[in-house]
Amino acid sequence: MRLKRFLLRYYPPGIILDYDKGGISRTKSIDLLDLTTETNPDELLQEIMQAEPLISKSRTEQVKKLIVRLQQKQSQDDRHRFCFSKELKAHLLPLTNVAFDKSGSRFLTGSYDRTCRIWDTASGTELRALEGHRNVVYAVAFNNPFGDKIATGSFDKTCKLWCAETGKCFYTFRGHMAEIVCLAFNPQSTLVATGSMDTTAKLWDVETGWEVATLTGHTAEVLSLCFNSIGGQLVTGSFDHTVIIWDVASGGRVHTLTGHRAEISNVQFNWDCSLIVTGSMDKTCKVWDARSGSCVATLVGHKEELLDVCFDLRGQLIATASADGTARVFSASTHQCLATLEGHEGEISKSSGQQGPDRQLRQDRSFVGRPVRSLPPGSGGPHR
Repeated sequence: MRLKRFLLRYYPPGIILDYDKGGISRTKSIDLLDLTTETNPDELLQEIMQAEPLISKSRTEQVKKLIVRLQQKQSQDDRHRFCFSKELKAHLLPLTNVAFDKSGSRFLTGSYDRTCRIWDTASGTELRALEGHRNVVYAVAFNNPFGDKIATGSFDKTCKLWCAETGKCFYTFRGHMAEIVCLAFNPQSTLVATGSMDTTAKLWDVETGWEVATLTGHTAEVLSLCFNSIGGQLVTGSFDHTVIIWDVASGGRVHTLTGHRAEISNVQFNWDCSLIVTGSMDKTCKVWDARSGSCVATLVGHKEELLDVCFDLRGQLIATASADGTARVFSASTHQCLATLEGHEGEISKSSGQQGPDRQLRQDRSFVGRPVRSLPPGSGGPHR
């Protein structure tokens, strides 16, 4: 095994090792969930060295600097004042989704104009336009934390894999029989998962472009999907009111989560892979035990459909967004509503939480607006 580089993860704190084994690129995480500003870096370094053979003595100073950087980040005051900066106009038709890279220095926009565009966050400069889809680009994602590849899912029933630096299209994944509406990279960036209106999800190999597996079991559109933090499981949510946990290696079904009485709007694992949260058009949010598949709690209070739901960075809080114009924050442990956020005059379609730049910008697991069974008239729908 040969260590290539370190990747720093601010939230939750940790160091990711990028290494080669048998000619295959792999990653593993050193989770530092108990790290505080009071932690002794030298003592923690010794613990890491004893537990991780990939880190040699020549790397000790580098690892110590990373630990100190994580502590410095924890000591920063993350309270910010936000103001309008600029408005970016380049797409000819409305946007469908936005996704940031790990550092937040670049972001993607998908659009009904059939393109995906890459932007520089600080300057607002358009870096590149990714063209080639024959219909609406509906789902977009960077392969964080690496940020060197981009996946786009389209109403043309294909997913494309691009080079983030040059804009070259590596592969076009073909196989779905209907629109692709959600997608995600696994944490190792070796697989892309796509969810489709054809009731299936598919797994694709990033290196070869081949289809690895077709996940069948839902009886209606797959509207949301999410890998767990180690990439061993995938969870999918569907218009059939159910959620399915899949084993990625075998493509087999682990659990089917039933209990919602309407369409699923979003699904998400918490950080340690122990819980899953689901939002539904039945106005409720449910918390599930990921190992047993049992329902732990049902969170109620919204008067209209839940359009999005997510965990916070450490999995201690759950945020919900609803068509009733409010957002709510719940405790993931006690399941009590801690706050109701009011002020919007219309529906709230997105909540922020686990991924994104260094703070709390969520990305790539659901699309803008309500899930839809069909396109509005004149929207340039799928070519049948």
